[in-house]
Amino acid sequence: MCRTSIYDARNNFSALVKCAEEGEVVELTRYDKPVAVIISYSEYENRKPKKDFWLGKWREEYADVIDDVGLDFIKPSRECPDYSKDPWA
Repeated sequence: MCRTSIYDARNNFSALVKCAEEGEVVELTRYDKPVAVIISYSEYENRKPKKDFWLGKWREEYADVIDDVGLDFIKPSRECPDYSKDPWA
């Protein structure tokens, strides 16, 4: 893993991207604390969640039971008090 500051990364961005393309993880730091990571696109694709996650399977299994029309917007029944009126008058 390569570790560099953001300041140095601005000056050597092409070299860091090349390192990431070759499979090395590049860690960017600010004040010696990690803040971001540069990885290759193939590594990014491997880390993305798959589309067949459990919730999707569950929704397909219970599609006949789930009413998926959403909720209607209900306007709040109470209104803000009118502070222009004197309550002691």
